[in-house]
Amino acid sequence: MFLLKYVGNVELRRLIHAETNKSEQFNGFEKKLFFGGEGVIAENLRHEQRKIIKYNHLVANLVILHNVVGMSRVLKQLQAEGAVINQEVLAGLAPYRLEHINRFGDYVLDFRRKVETLDEGFRILESESTSQDQ
Repeated sequence: MFLLKYVGNVELRRLIHAETNKSEQFNGFEKKLFFGGEGVIAENLRHEQRKIIKYNHLVANLVILHNVVGMSRVLKQLQAEGAVINQEVLAGLAPYRLEHINRFGDYVLDFRRKVETLDEGFRILESESTSQDQ
């Protein structure tokens, strides 16, 4: 029955295609972030393989969070300058960016630096999407 619905419904095919693309984008992003072994898991123990996969997911999710926070700050600044940030603009954005990530470089951590709260960067976008829904 599902195959008949799939063949007969263009919108269902578009939806499935769009969601599959999102998964594939994440998989490609995650593969580019994989450290060592060029993406090959050399461990033969299942629990070690799972650990490597989970650590890679963690790194990928941290980079995504970093990207979303940065993109939100830029969008907030653009909005303050008068640019219209709507669902169309947001639909064209994706957090799977690596150009600014220095994977094998040196990092200096300043533990005395005060960390900004995350919710500040998201408020304008939330209020924008909420006002459009009403």
